[in-house]
Amino acid sequence: MNEYDFGIRKRPQKRKAPRDCDDEIQYLLNAEEQLLQSISARSPLPQVLNRICGALDCQIGGVISLISLATDDARDAAAIGANAALFGLCTFYAEPVVAENEEVLGCLDMYSSVPRKPSATELQLIERARCLAAIAIKLEKEAGHQDNLGMRRSGPVRGRALGPAVPMI
Repeated sequence: MNEYDFGIRKRPQKRKAPRDCDDEIQYLLNAEEQLLQSISARSPLPQVLNRICGALDCQIGGVISLISLATDDARDAAAIGANAALFGLCTFYAEPVVAENEEVLGCLDMYSSVPRKPSATELQLIERARCLAAIAIKLEKEAGHQDNLGMRRSGPVRGRALGPAVPMI
């Protein structure tokens, strides 16, 4: 493959890099480092999970992420899913967040405005986000701080807004 590409007028043009991969990789590494620093500094769990969801939403684009804890009321998660469907959102991705010992700590749900499945690159980002969420939830659980979060325990931690799930009818 040569370094030249023929444009619309069939004149050779220097081929452009498909996005500066080094800059994108550096950005992702910096974002992950900031999240790990937040986790190690014992930032409030809702804040950390919100930042993870926000990072996923920005990197993938056109999605809304939600991380619910295993202790959350399943009816709240079901209500959120039903409300997403009411607003024309499709399930993009839904998998449990698990610890290294296979303990289910929560669930990552992602919704999209168009029906599609994640690409291989998006799945890598999602898997890293699930790992970060598992670390944060496990540390919080081990520290016994879940009762001191200042939020209703039955409300899932949401990607953009924190607090109890309220039906949006």
